[in-house]
Amino acid sequence: MKITLAFFALIAATGNLFAQKLVIKGSDTLGAKLVPTLAEEYKARHPGVSFEIAAEGSTTGIAAIIDGTAQIGMSSRHAKPTEISAGQAKGVNLKDTTVAYDGMAVIVHANNPITQLTKRQVEQIFTGDVADWSAVGGKAGKFSIYTRNTSSGTYSDWKDLAMKKRNYAPASQKMAGNEQITSEVAKNPSGIGYVGLAYINDPGIKVVSIDGLLPNRADIVAGNYPYSRPTFYYTNGEPTGEAAKFIAFTLSPDGQKIAEKVGFVSVP
Repeated sequence: MKITLAFFALIAATGNLFAQKLVIKGSDTLGAKLVPTLAEEYKARHPGVSFEIAAEGSTTGIAAIIDGTAQIGMSSRHAKPTEISAGQAKGVNLKDTTVAYDGMAVIVHANNPITQLTKRQVEQIFTGDVADWSAVGGKAGKFSIYTRNTSSGTYSDWKDLAMKKRNYAPASQKMAGNEQITSEVAKNPSGIGYVGLAYINDPGIKVVSIDGLLPNRADIVAGNYPYSRPTFYYTNGEPTGEAAKFIAFTLSPDGQKIAEKVGFVSVP
């Protein structure tokens, strides 16, 4: 019996020795749905691999690569020059890999009569130039503006793409993730916000067109939709080991099918 127990203890120890844990941190856009779905499929094919996924914003993902606390950093934006410099100061070479394309959709309450806005109107709403729905053809009532928080890559991308780098309206309310924005807009007839493609079918909301365009695959790939963007994995230089294998899986036909199913646009 002692020999048998010792044998099984040795087998268990050996299994733990070869188990791989992949730490992935960063973007909520990628980390709330897409990466966990990819990770589940990857684990089914590689039972010895486990994942730790923390989706707290693109800034945290890039910082984790610089600090060496993650093998992959998820980001919905490019690394900033200051982040690149901070990495170089620590001997870290921030390398990005495009993993999918996304389109940021403007959402309103499902019962809101507004179905379309212009880019100019979107800028006016989110910067606070106008404060009432009647200013853009809706029923009278003040906007309730929901945005991502400042650690989010989506927060930065929206400023760049929709607001000409201007500041958000002082009354805008910062949310931790896409799901929180859809939840608040679904409860508030005066609500307006922006979310990634993976969230446009959440209940209680609808997507409005921008200058006549909706965030569909064809217009995102063609670059016609104004709020289109790539999403990234960041690594310290060329990825190695399990991180490299997971990135390869993400970019494989099976991985890109998962990206499309979740709501992203696959990499051409």
